[in-house]
Amino acid sequence: MRRVISAITIVLLIIFCFIVSIQNLNSTIEIAKTDVPTSSQPAAFSLESYKTNHPKVRGIYITGPTAGTERMDDIINLINETELNAIVLDVKDDAGNISFNMDNDLVKATGACIPYISDINALMKKLKDNNIYVIARIPCFKDPTLAAAYPELGLRTLEGDAVTDAGGNAWVNPCKEKVWDYIISIASSCADLGFDEIQLDYVRFPVGTNAENAYYGAPSDDESRQAYINSFIKKITTTMHDKNMPVTADVFGTIIRSDIDSHHIGQSYTKLAESLDCLCPMIYPSHYASGEFGLETPDANPHDTIYYALTGSKDVLSEIQDNDCAVIRPWLQAFTASWVDGYIEYDGTAIRKEIDAVYEAGYDEWILWNSKSNYSSDGLVLQ
Repeated sequence: MRRVISAITIVLLIIFCFIVSIQNLNSTIEIAKTDVPTSSQPAAFSLESYKTNHPKVRGIYITGPTAGTERMDDIINLINETELNAIVLDVKDDAGNISFNMDNDLVKATGACIPYISDINALMKKLKDNNIYVIARIPCFKDPTLAAAYPELGLRTLEGDAVTDAGGNAWVNPCKEKVWDYIISIASSCADLGFDEIQLDYVRFPVGTNAENAYYGAPSDDESRQAYINSFIKKITTTMHDKNMPVTADVFGTIIRSDIDSHHIGQSYTKLAESLDCLCPMIYPSHYASGEFGLETPDANPHDTIYYALTGSKDVLSEIQDNDCAVIRPWLQAFTASWVDGYIEYDGTAIRKEIDAVYEAGYDEWILWNSKSNYSSDGLVLQ
């Protein structure tokens, strides 16, 4: 009898231990579950976090054809040897061409891909391995390729003529959401590829040539133009912020103080500074007329032109709370404008004067523009 009782006791003890171990295991699993994120989605975008954590950009513009050649190795070496730390890469050029084979059905349907860059993933890895901040440049409403693929999206006059710039490049209609969605799809593909920022260019209504005769099929007074641009900006930033991706835009330097210029192209400097994460005014000295800022030849005064343009930016944006204001990152001239009367050579000395003026005006980021991606270490601080 004692043996039977003893056996029963042992069995009950084993069962009790088994139940306790299962309970402990379940508790461990529950604790583990609380430690594992419930979603693979990136954290929500925060302008404050972006301002704090992104590197202070000191960049250069790179064309798609350049990025697809061995010249990129020289450019990477230049970045590693100097104060440079970023590139603005032409994902989509001014003709609407995508610089590599993009896995994007909307893009494929336009036939826009020209694989200057044979392996975008390999290039991105190389850039990241060298700690280079990579910004995707995407021209928006100047897009001959999209206009040709979908004529109903192209911008035309009442007579049926394509609205073009001085170079004959066709524009698409900024009022049409199908155009917006095409641009947003490209930006989303860039986020998936690992770009650090999206930079929009030509995010405005056209000027010049026959632009005044454009028919939009919608209200196109100055107030309406700003409303369309602001709505597009809201839609693309909402989409990209869901991917934890900052959105930047290039703007004419002249809109900083000119209400006439800004209203007509649909851009408000202050409104964009409140809506975007970074704003890049193109303040090339060669683009200012004689007498601007009290300078007979702004192109011959790189320091003063940049300084006065950016102190103007400070004044205009002073009404916006710092927490709500985009980063200001100006484009600087890294080319010689030989067509300007009284021009100077934009060598290392001139470029350094521009950079110094940025800092003196109270800003700390900048990008150099050379349409052929020709840069040297002249004027740059060596590491």
